[in-house]
Amino acid sequence: MWNDESGAAASLAPARAPVATPAGPGRRPKIGLALGAGAARGWCHIGILREFEAAGLKPDIIAGTSIGALVGGCYAAGELDAVERFSLSLSRRRVLSLLDLSFSGGGIFSGVRLREMLEAALIGKTVEGLSIPFAAVATEISTGHEIWLRSGPLARALNASYALPGLLEPLNVDGRWLFDGALVNPIPVSVCRALGADIVIAVNVVSDSMFRGTVIGDRNIGDETTDVLAKKVEDVAGRGWLGGVASPTALIKRRLRRGAHDGPGVASVMLDAFSITQDRIARSRLAGDPPDVLINARLEKFGLFDFHRAAEMIEIGREIARRRLPDILEHASMSKAVERSVTTA
Repeated sequence: MWNDESGAAASLAPARAPVATPAGPGRRPKIGLALGAGAARGWCHIGILREFEAAGLKPDIIAGTSIGALVGGCYAAGELDAVERFSLSLSRRRVLSLLDLSFSGGGIFSGVRLREMLEAALIGKTVEGLSIPFAAVATEISTGHEIWLRSGPLARALNASYALPGLLEPLNVDGRWLFDGALVNPIPVSVCRALGADIVIAVNVVSDSMFRGTVIGDRNIGDETTDVLAKKVEDVAGRGWLGGVASPTALIKRRLRRGAHDGPGVASVMLDAFSITQDRIARSRLAGDPPDVLINARLEKFGLFDFHRAAEMIEIGREIARRRLPDILEHASMSKAVERSVTTA
C-alpha cells in the first residue's frame, strides 16, 4: 500500500496515518530513524548505521528518501553488508557504466541497469515483509503529492524513491509515475512519527552543501567521467540514433566539460538546482516538524555524483555517529531501558 500526503490509500478510500502512542511505564519508546536524501553523500548513512549497530542501538522504524531509502531499505532487509560492498566497489568509470543513456524517456539515463541489479539483489523481498517497519518516500509527477511506499517489492520502492528528475526515468507504480522524494520530503521525520515513532533521529547529509567561494569550473564533471559519457554517445551515434551529429565526442564534452569562464555545464546546473531546492525544502520541513535528534553531516567536499568516494563518506558517518551517541543517550525522552541497551563508542 502507498499513502499520499492527503491520506488517500491505494484504493482511494480515506486512510488515517497511525499516530505514535506516548511511551508509558514499562514500555520502551520506539525509535525512528529518518535517513535523508543527498545522492552520493548518502553513503554516509552506512557509516552511521554501522556505529549504531556497534553501540547496540537498533531503530524500531526507518523512513528514507532517495539514497536514504536505498540504504535504509537494505538495512531493514538485512542487506547492509551487500550495499556497503557495492558502494566500495564503485569507481568513477563503473558508476558511468551502470548508467544507460536514454533519448526517448523521461531522463538522460533510463536506469534499467541499476533497477535490474537492485531487483536481483533484493529478489523476493517486500516492504511489508521487512522485520523493521519501513517506508520509502517518492513524489508523484502529475500532482506533486508525497507518496509513502509501504508495501510491494522492496526494489521497486527504492527505485522510485531515488529516480532523480531529469537524470533517471520516473517509475510507474500502480499507475502513478513517481520520482525522487527529495522534492517533497528530503528528511522524512514526519513519516517516522506517522509510523509510530516516539523519538526520531534524523540524518541530514546536505547541510551547508553549497560550495561557497569556489571556482565554477571546479564543480564540473571531470575528464574521466566526460570520456566515458562521450563513448556512450558514440555508441548511440553508431546505431544511427543521432543522425546528423558529426562529432558526438565533441558535443558531449562541450555540454559537460566547461571552463571556469564559461559557467557550469548542464549536468552541474541540474544537480545544483536540485540540491538548492532540496536544501530549502528540508529546512522548511525540519522547522515545522523537528526531530528529537538531528545529525548534520558536513560533506561539502563531496559532489552529488561522487559515488566512487564511498569509503571516505562511510568513515565520516562513523565519526559523526560516535560523536552524537552521547547526545542520543542523554536525550530526556529516552528511558533507562534504552540507556542500558546502548553504550557509547
